[in-house]
Amino acid sequence: MKVDVLLGLQWGDEGKGKVVDVLTPKYDVITRFQGGPNAGHTLEFNNIKHVLHTIPSGIFRENKVNVIGNGVVLDPGIFKKEIDSIEKLGIDLTKNLYISRKAHLILPTHRLLDAASEAAKGKSKIGSTLKGIGPTYRDKIGRDGLRVGDILENFEEKYQQRVAAHKEILTRMYDYDYAEQLAEFEKEWFAGIEVLKKFQMINSESLINNAIKNGQSVIAEGAQGTLLDIDFGSYPFVTSSNTVCAGACTGLGIAPTKIGSVLGIFKAYCTRVGMGPFPTELEDEVGQKLRDAGNEYGSTTGRPRRCGWLDLVALKYSIMINGVTELIMMKADVLDDFDTIKVCTSYNIDGESTTEFPFELKDTLKPECIELPGWKTDLTKITDEKDFPEALKSYIKFIEDETGVPVSIVSVGPNRAQTIEITEK
Repeated sequence: MKVDVLLGLQWGDEGKGKVVDVLTPKYDVITRFQGGPNAGHTLEFNNIKHVLHTIPSGIFRENKVNVIGNGVVLDPGIFKKEIDSIEKLGIDLTKNLYISRKAHLILPTHRLLDAASEAAKGKSKIGSTLKGIGPTYRDKIGRDGLRVGDILENFEEKYQQRVAAHKEILTRMYDYDYAEQLAEFEKEWFAGIEVLKKFQMINSESLINNAIKNGQSVIAEGAQGTLLDIDFGSYPFVTSSNTVCAGACTGLGIAPTKIGSVLGIFKAYCTRVGMGPFPTELEDEVGQKLRDAGNEYGSTTGRPRRCGWLDLVALKYSIMINGVTELIMMKADVLDDFDTIKVCTSYNIDGESTTEFPFELKDTLKPECIELPGWKTDLTKITDEKDFPEALKSYIKFIEDETGVPVSIVSVGPNRAQTIEITEK
């Protein structure tokens, strides 16, 4: 057996949570390998809408092992809120949710450092979610972080030592008044630590590799998207972890030879949250129409998402970086009411046309688009690919021909049932 990896190919918010939830019956172990509570994976089933931030999206399926891997950064306060909301549904997570001892903890002062750093940047801010993600990864790389396993031994001493260092930075570097906020954050954070202690803290790399050895099927669920990868994304407007397929190896402790299928998720159009370049962005009524039709508001932050047409230059780049073997197209129904649909096939940079994703996405870059016919059909009622309108079939085939990768699933609505597998080729 090998580990299948499911990840986003755009700027995040592609619909990964829903797809993992739909695919979970095929897998024994569901894992998260990077990111933190800045992720928001929305699942809808049985007339229930639920947003997960840290917990793998297989948690609502019975008899499945769910693992928060070492590459994840975890905020105990937010984790507690997530656990509380799921327990209200009558689900006991302590039996099938495992947490890596090597996962790093987001401290209350990490959130304060995030806010102070972002405020200091002024107009050049990157659009952080202010969850403390960046400062936590910074401590991890600086070999100063606290990990889940530290909770079990001399934790108070370790915590106070690290917080003291953070306070000094907040005062000397940022002149930031933190006292009131810190007291508030610490109250919920330490309550979260007590909840965290109820869960099974494990060497997750051993559990996952033993599962593979014993013939169990494993899926790795990414957060954010490829274009937010710390190395390969639209730097510096990126997240602080490796969101690409290779991140599953370091974020779970599995060898590259253990990677199986790579499932790449993309929307039928594009969105982006926060600051940073966005070549196909539509800052007009068409962009607003996409936003309204797709309910494009952040599931974690509530921020309006920026909307634009599908960008094939960026999509092909993401496919290359990740070694994608199957494509999953989300939110096709959002384009139901468009007479024509545009797709970016190349960039014009300083008067020259290119299909190569550049080192930097500058404001002078112009997308070069083609126009395809819309389907003007309500896809949300369709349950079989045979009933797809011809224009949608052509849109899918165009994407497959351009990328060289088959589209295996098309989503036509937010519910579990509105997920159609493509079998005819």
